[in-house]
Parts: sequence; structure tokens; C-alpha cells
Amino acid sequence: MTILSVVITIVMIGIVAYLLTKKYNPQAVLLFSGLIMMAVALLMGYDLPEMKKSTGLGAFDLFAMITETLSDKGSKVGLMIMTIGGFVAYMRHIGASDALVYVSTKPLTYLRKTPYLAASCVIPIGQFLFMSTPSATGLGLLLMASIFPVLTKLGISKVSVVSVITACTVFDLGPASANTAQASHQVELEAVDYFLHHQLPLTIPLTIVLMIVYFFVNKYYDKKEGHFDKEKQEDGESFKVTAPLYYALLPVMPLLLLMIFSPTFDLFEPPVTLDTTTAMLACTLLGMVLELIRKRDLKDMMSSMKIFWEGMGRVFASVVTLIVCAQMFSKGLISLGFIDHLVDASQGAGFGFEGVSILMTTLIFLASMLMGSGNDSFFSFGPLVPHIAAQLGGNKIGMILSMQLASSMGRATSPIAGVIIATSELAGISSFDLAKRNLIPLTVGLISMFILKSVF
Repeated sequence: MTILSVVITIVMIGIVAYLLTKKYNPQAVLLFSGLIMMAVALLMGYDLPEMKKSTGLGAFDLFAMITETLSDKGSKVGLMIMTIGGFVAYMRHIGASDALVYVSTKPLTYLRKTPYLAASCVIPIGQFLFMSTPSATGLGLLLMASIFPVLTKLGISKVSVVSVITACTVFDLGPASANTAQASHQVELEAVDYFLHHQLPLTIPLTIVLMIVYFFVNKYYDKKEGHFDKEKQEDGESFKVTAPLYYALLPVMPLLLLMIFSPTFDLFEPPVTLDTTTAMLACTLLGMVLELIRKRDLKDMMSSMKIFWEGMGRVFASVVTLIVCAQMFSKGLISLGFIDHLVDASQGAGFGFEGVSILMTTLIFLASMLMGSGNDSFFSFGPLVPHIAAQLGGNKIGMILSMQLASSMGRATSPIAGVIIATSELAGISSFDLAKRNLIPLTVGLISMFILKSVF
């Protein structure tokens, strides 16, 4: 039975990977594969993962598990992610996102004499913006409109410019990120604590590493390909901002509030605690009030609230449902004994917890590269971390952090990722050329992450 369950598990993982690579709907693929694995587990005499309340019939328990998962994820991490989606949509609608990009990237014009340094400096600036605009494709397009003409006019090749633009999306950071929300939920931490105590200490040195590697890689390949700072962008349109520049504060306001009222800093007595959902709602309403003051149109301001609800709905349909279906997939793997087999095999090979962590992180990096999606790979395997850590006795926070960051790094090396396709199309270059340019820096980034984790 054990050998058969291992074979079935490997076959199912292979089928899921193939279907996701072929762009089948990820929610359907993960849900059906999870249900099939749990049904097979029942037929083989295995127990299903623990439920709050069984229906009394195994066949119905499969569907009751969907209900439980949807109820649990939808009301907790799902609600938080939906309000983030609504907030981001509203910030984009009122032009606050454009204002933030304009203000943040303006200092780059002072580095005209060192174009490749200017290009590398885009990475930390863009990473900061990514915390407030947690859509890889959305931020990529914003930077293409604002940064791309500036850097190409400095004489950098299109591939080099777009490579640093996409590098801005290689770390899903901050409480506004769906990946952060899912990761912190899995390890039972508040999103802001996970961000401040675990993400930032690791990603700051990694960002510096990427800046250095991109500087030399882009300069080397531009010289090798005969660019020599001669190619100029003649037709780049200036980036237009319609909103007042003080609107640039709005997208970062939730992050500031969450940090100010975080128990980490303990600034108030008695303590004031603020969760991500509440911060997003408060800042959305603040944006609506500012729009009313600016436009003096009450009807228009009230009508604009539907942008927030529609943003929530889109995120529910795309991200929250993916989390639910990925949870069902992981339950299917658990029901067939995948965790037990993985632990036994790792111990037999002498890997231990750190070895399994490196293996899972590398697999997620490669899966993101194949699928073109960091969410698909991370949401599929992230829920397994607490179970692996419980059996091997390792640090589940460190494991899920490396897996989460690897998923977004892998995405930037995929020629079929949305952000890679969108930015390369606008630049008029091949998505494969862009993915290849990103491969060396992000492979170095992945290895550096393993080294930093082992040292610190």
C-alpha cells in the first residue's frame, strides 16, 4: 500500500504540474486533484485530514471539507487579501499609485552619469513600491511607463532596463502581499510581525546582492552584445500624473499605520493594535474623503466606492479561491501520506530538516519558472510546511520564508509569467531573452538566500 500511495502521489503531482504549465485553470486543477487523492486515500483505507465535524459518510466529507476550508480561509486570510485587493484597486482609480511611482523614481534622474548604477537603484525603489502595489504585472507596467523611458535615454539597452524593472517584483513583501498573508497565516503570526522580524532582515541583504549582480550582469551583456550605450529611446512619452503629488502617501499609509501600531514598537499605553484589514478599510475611506475635498462631487465619490468592492471581488475570484483549492490539494497529499513518505525518505538520505527545506525551496523556484506563477507554486506547497516542521522538528518560519521568496524569484525567470510577457511586449523584446537575463542574478539570489539563512 505504501509503495502504491507513493506512486499515485508522484503521478498526481506530475499531472498537476503538466496541466498548470499548459495554462489550465489552476483552481480547478488543484481542487479536482485534491479530491481525487482524498477519494483514493479513502478507498485504500487511509484517514482523511482532521475535520471540525464529519458528515458521517466519507463521500460527503470530501465536499464538507471544501465548505470548512472556504469558511476558514474566506473569513480570515481571505478577507484580509480581499480588502487589500479593494484598496489597491481604489488607489489605482484615484491616481495615488501613479503619484507614488512618480515621487519615488524622480531621484533617479540625478544619476545620469552612472546609468547602470541608476538601473540597479531601481530595484530597492521598486521593491518599496511593490509593498504598496502588490501586483507584479501592475507594478511592472507602471514602471514601464515611468522608468523605462528615463533609463533607455541614459543609454542602457532595453533588455537591461526591463530586467531591473522585473527584479522589483522578485520579493513578495509586506502585509499587503497575498503571499505574505498566506505565509504568516500558516506559521500563526501577524502579517506585520512576519514582515518586520523575518522578511525584512533577510530581503535587505538579498536586495543588495541583487543590485550588485544586476549591475555587473547587465553591463557585461550590453558590452558583449555591442550596445556600448549607443541605443537611445527617442519616442518615450513622459509619465503623466493626474493626482496631486501628496496622494503618494496614500498607498503606503496602511504600511505606516501597521508599523506605528505594531506591538513590536509598543508606542502607546494602553497598547493600540491594528490589523491589516482594518488598516486597508480606514485608508480607503481616507482616500474617498480626499477625493471629495479635491473634486467637490459627493455623488462621484460615493459611486467610486464600487471600485473597492469590485477589487475585492476580483481578488476573491483569483487569489482567495486559489488558496482554498491549494489547501484541498495539500490535504490530498497529506491523506496519501506524502508528508510521512517525504520525512522517511529525507531521514533515510540523511537530509534532515534543513535538507528538506532546501529541496522544497528549490522545487518551488523551478515550479514557478515552469508555471509562470509564484502564487500557484507557493499556495500549492506552502500549507505542507507546518506538517513537515512538526515531524522533523525544524523552524517552520524559516522554511516557509525561503519557499515564499523562492516562488516570486522563480516567477521572474519564467518567459510565460504575466509580468515578463507584459513588460517585454511593451519594450519590444523577447520574453525568453528577458527571462534568460534574469536567470543568473536570481540563481545567485537563491543561493545567497540559502547562505544567509545558514549563517544567521
